[in-house]
Amino acid sequence: MSHPQTLFPQTSFHGPSLLQSRRTTIARSTVKAQLQKLKDTGRYQCFSLKHQPIYDDRSRWPCPAPMYWDSDVAKWIEGACYLLAEEYDAEVDAAVREIADMIKGAQQEDGYLNTWFTITGLENRWTNIRDQHELYNAGHLIEAALAHSNYYKNNLLIETLEKYVKYISTVIGPGPDKKHAYPGHPETELALLRLYTATGNKDAYELAKFFVEERGNPTGQEGLPYYDWERQQRGDSPWKRSDSYQMHDSNWYNQAHAPILEQKSVEGHAVRAMYLLTGVADLLCLDELGVKSYKHKSEYFEALSRLWNNMVDKKMYLTGGIGSMWQWEGFGIDYFLPQGSDEGGCYNETCASIGVIMLAERLLHLDLNSKYADVMELCLYNAVMTGLSLDGTAFTYVNQLASSEADRNRREDWFDTSCCPPNVMRLFGCLGGYLWDYGGSGKDAYVNVHLYTTAKVTFQVEDQQIVLEQKSNWPWEGNILFQLQAPSSTNVTIRLRIPAWARRKFTLTPSHRPAKVEKGYLVLPPAYTSANRAFSIQIDGFKPRFISPHPYTNQNTLTLVRGPLIYCVEDVDNAWEQDHFRNVGIKSDSEVTEIDQEIDQMGERYIALRSVGWIRKIDDRAESEGESGVEPGSSLPQTVLVEQKELTFVPYYLRANRGGKGHMRVGLLRL
Repeated sequence: MSHPQTLFPQTSFHGPSLLQSRRTTIARSTVKAQLQKLKDTGRYQCFSLKHQPIYDDRSRWPCPAPMYWDSDVAKWIEGACYLLAEEYDAEVDAAVREIADMIKGAQQEDGYLNTWFTITGLENRWTNIRDQHELYNAGHLIEAALAHSNYYKNNLLIETLEKYVKYISTVIGPGPDKKHAYPGHPETELALLRLYTATGNKDAYELAKFFVEERGNPTGQEGLPYYDWERQQRGDSPWKRSDSYQMHDSNWYNQAHAPILEQKSVEGHAVRAMYLLTGVADLLCLDELGVKSYKHKSEYFEALSRLWNNMVDKKMYLTGGIGSMWQWEGFGIDYFLPQGSDEGGCYNETCASIGVIMLAERLLHLDLNSKYADVMELCLYNAVMTGLSLDGTAFTYVNQLASSEADRNRREDWFDTSCCPPNVMRLFGCLGGYLWDYGGSGKDAYVNVHLYTTAKVTFQVEDQQIVLEQKSNWPWEGNILFQLQAPSSTNVTIRLRIPAWARRKFTLTPSHRPAKVEKGYLVLPPAYTSANRAFSIQIDGFKPRFISPHPYTNQNTLTLVRGPLIYCVEDVDNAWEQDHFRNVGIKSDSEVTEIDQEIDQMGERYIALRSVGWIRKIDDRAESEGESGVEPGSSLPQTVLVEQKELTFVPYYLRANRGGKGHMRVGLLRL
């Protein structure tokens, strides 16, 4: 069974591209910058089990910062191992080896492995599974162990984590003497299933399946939902809850308000939701790919489809960001998609869109439909890539579509909760595994191309080697050249994604009249690929165009888009702006021109867009007449266009890289 985290070494980024540029920056800059932050903040030493002063700081309840340090370190290890596979670095290698030894040494005799509870008191373990990240940390440690094993070709961490999984299975599960718990922060599910795929560990599979099926059970433990039962065991009042829980009697923040099969819409914390659904999808993939049958596959796929559609149609920003609510870092009601905090929300955590990419990749194995790859690409080039600075040392956690005085457009070199920086690193480390999926049997082989760039994949079908190479200047141009190498006796089918934003317009060379587009993929059968080892496709949609949010969002705005890239305006290009572009509008028939640009100090080339906008003035008649508080509105026109301005737009991923005062906006007023 294929996972991007396992198959990525079979893909090489062998030529220049935007994706390869980012990967190089991460490999040579980001990984070391984050390593230094791990050391500066004490995370690096957490598995030594030495007490640090920060462990005495309980001001953050119910999760003091070190409670999920295990996961920060684990994600760094995972990403570092992916990057080492392509470009060796002695300092990074030494750090990974040292941390791995510390992790093994931190494990308790019974198999338990968690630094917070080991340091602060083992008597408190498993008493607050809802909030205190024990299982979440375990999940990331499992993924780190898998990456470590693949790179170092040993089972140092695999054995450690399998021992931990065996121990967890004695504490949690369906038995009458076990806790009927499930992760407060999902992630463990997908990690356990990856462990099962790699090792055949039955405890891992059964535990993951239990977590999926038990979540939201209204009578899970002694007739109560598990989290309610657990709270009673602690003696906590139902009104004692963290800021993230809006209501005392609901568990939708953790996606535990109902069994997954009964959930009608995607709710709660956005990252948790995506990791949970990715785990569900992976459970079904095991059945789809013939690894492990699952009798409830059809019901859970129906639920996945329902929740995906709700998310994309009603709760996703134009950038691929998800999570409009700051309070719980997650989803609001349908169509509530304000652009910035001064409008009432917009969180769009980087990790959440990485989760969307992970979910989309799994869904493509269950249903080869370009809608999943389209969203995967949207998130990658916009909501995720914007999370990393061009020099690879500064990051965003929140990715609003509009700045404000309270929340300017800026980056940080680290965060108190630093899940996002190493998450970006590990995604780009195994990015080759997301470009395509492939396989075959006997004399038949296939490659489904999801993302375009310059890269080459090499794989085996039986004893035959297949190589498919693509070359392009994506995302700036839509022409992709392909070269196939395969034995003449092998029947190779290639499917090429035709993005929805291209309006299904493309030109294949040499042409193939019988070719069909099935669910957004152009199917090139063996008859074509055997006769045309070299071919190309020109995909339309690279002229600037305007798009808008759904009318029900009440966001009467226009956003400029080119290819898969979302554009924004920044004050660094539009120095006249003083109020975060709140009063700047544009017309849908405005002419848009393209300019090739380069950021000199970084050598970053991109295409900027220029058009004309207008400044809106609010004619506040009550204020001009010297009296306020008269009426909430006016029957008279209050908006006047007073000045025309030239506007320069840049790709959203480039924001907060070139200085300025922190003014930025994606959607401008529709005039």
